[in-house]
Amino acid sequence: MAVITPSRRVRKTPFSPGVEAAGVGGYTVYNHMLLPTFFESVEADAAHLKQHVQVWDVACERQVQIKGPDALRLMRLLSPRDMDRMQADQCYYVPIVDQNGGMLNDPVAIKLADDHYWLSVADGDLWQFALGIAIALGLDVEVSEPDVSPLAVQGPKADDLMARVFGDAVRDIRFFRYKRLAFEDTEFVVARSGWSKQGGFEIYVDGADYGMPLWECLFANGHDLKVRAGCPNNIERIESGLLSFGSDMRRENTPYECGLGRFCNAPDDYIGKAALADQAENGPPRIIRPMVIEGEIGPCAQSWPLMAAGRQVGQIASAVYSPEFGVNVAIGMVDRSHWDAGTRVEVLTEHGMRWAEVQSNFWR
Repeated sequence: MAVITPSRRVRKTPFSPGVEAAGVGGYTVYNHMLLPTFFESVEADAAHLKQHVQVWDVACERQVQIKGPDALRLMRLLSPRDMDRMQADQCYYVPIVDQNGGMLNDPVAIKLADDHYWLSVADGDLWQFALGIAIALGLDVEVSEPDVSPLAVQGPKADDLMARVFGDAVRDIRFFRYKRLAFEDTEFVVARSGWSKQGGFEIYVDGADYGMPLWECLFANGHDLKVRAGCPNNIERIESGLLSFGSDMRRENTPYECGLGRFCNAPDDYIGKAALADQAENGPPRIIRPMVIEGEIGPCAQSWPLMAAGRQVGQIASAVYSPEFGVNVAIGMVDRSHWDAGTRVEVLTEHGMRWAEVQSNFWR
């Protein structure tokens, strides 16, 4: 079986020894780093995540550090979201768009100080875009990638496990807020966030040497909670409607098409604002919708066209069978003419044509 060969271009993480000892079953490459894709199986991992607690190596969520006197000015230019409302302990989901309003990334921004931000990025070299703008405008700001590797703790028992390691202060962290909490001789930014709907935290591990001590500490404190190594789970995230940049949405899509129009609320100019004006007023021509696909389907490794009356009316990029709900759940980008709930369309998969129906809501 083919393997991924690590190199300076495809790096291991500070948690890789723990991931490998836990019996990782597969990897993908994300931001030039290894990202686990399953351990026991995607189905078994999903069932465990919904009942217990997992520790995820998501060090591939690299940070773009924006620091200096012009940090807020650069943040305002990068995102359609109103950055002036962001409070000192807050995390923001911030779409980043190009001059045509196309999605370039959808990071989580962490405000560390008035002149210091981290952008925890999806797959893509966003730092190059940010650096180019800073250089072109002569901004007094540092754009860099700090030695920060997120570790996620997800699942309904996440609060209990985290309290054993960081104290009961973690229970007081509000959604998309953070606290700086002590670990050994340092402290980490600990946010109530993560790429699941099961609840949990992301720990921004500042310094690679702390990676395995933290990993081992979490497992040592979680035996009775049935803690396991895990990773972002394709079943759970599609059920929850959590979008994957590069799959469900790409540069050819705008935030309005991705259901992110509420985050386009900046009063001042930002890159792409003029291009988004029409969709802001009249709505997008297509939008992300939950879908159910009938019949048996195989892995959705590429996009599947959605067809009606012989013409394409959208595409599906994420689909999987949900054991909990007993259906094939999917995320589709669907044209306005066919996006109403209950609309039936054809899906052209490599396994044959399947019928699909637009749903009113995601499953979680």
